[in-house]
Amino acid sequence: MESVVARKMLRTMEPYHGWIYFVREAHDRYAALGVTERQMGYFGSRSAPMGAVPAEVVIATFFNFYPGLVRRFVPKVWEITTPEALLRERLAAADDMLRRILGEAIAAPEMKQAADLARRAAEACSPEGRPLYAGHAALDWPDEPHVVLWHAQTLLREYRGDGHIAALVAAGLDAPEALITHGATGRPFATEPDKTLQTPVGMDVLKNSRAWPDDEWNAALERLRSRGWIDQENYFTDKGAAVRERIEQQTDEVAMRPWNAIGEDACNRLRELVRPWSRAISATDAQFPMR
Repeated sequence: MESVVARKMLRTMEPYHGWIYFVREAHDRYAALGVTERQMGYFGSRSAPMGAVPAEVVIATFFNFYPGLVRRFVPKVWEITTPEALLRERLAAADDMLRRILGEAIAAPEMKQAADLARRAAEACSPEGRPLYAGHAALDWPDEPHVVLWHAQTLLREYRGDGHIAALVAAGLDAPEALITHGATGRPFATEPDKTLQTPVGMDVLKNSRAWPDDEWNAALERLRSRGWIDQENYFTDKGAAVRERIEQQTDEVAMRPWNAIGEDACNRLRELVRPWSRAISATDAQFPMR
């Protein structure tokens, strides 16, 4: 199969996992543990499979957040609760979320088929060089199919994400540079209000949600200009666009292991099954915009 299949699988399946970082169900369950700040809940719940790690491990594995933001919440979160408790409540929140949004679909035979396919793909991944995937892969599998599918997509997205970070580092990008080129992927961008770029995740969201100070963000812009990746008007050059596309292609290539394992027909069937559920999830309000 062509490596672009990996990107297609991500686009279809990501909402099924990713909305856990947005919804009230997760916030309420973390708050019951004493974790009342949404960013603390995000950093704690996502890093919990690696144990009560220090801020430096979260900075390294999450990659694109301002280190000072991470240090505000880690290791403070481990003074409030435990990784085990956060993981328990995150799984319960995923169950709550899916039951609320998908209703009777969680009991349909199609859900069991999708869960089985996704689990086969996830179990075909290998942990070498994939710390976030490895931590999640060590967790027990849930029992009910709709939560099995959620856990499988958690593994698959962290597997891909670990590989993506490796590709970014190999290309010589630091965290704010990576965010800037993500926001500019395949198209020009600008910071002036009258030249706002329409992207899946806006440049202002990328900068502000990751808490990068203006001076460090602007310095990253200047570094990219000095490499010839963006021009003086903050537009991607042909060189910059080509380098970023190579990063995406490399990410796809090293993410193909699970999809090759189940085969093209199974990939197409899994996308067909998950697509309406992902659309239903994406149509709900995102109350806490943190990913």
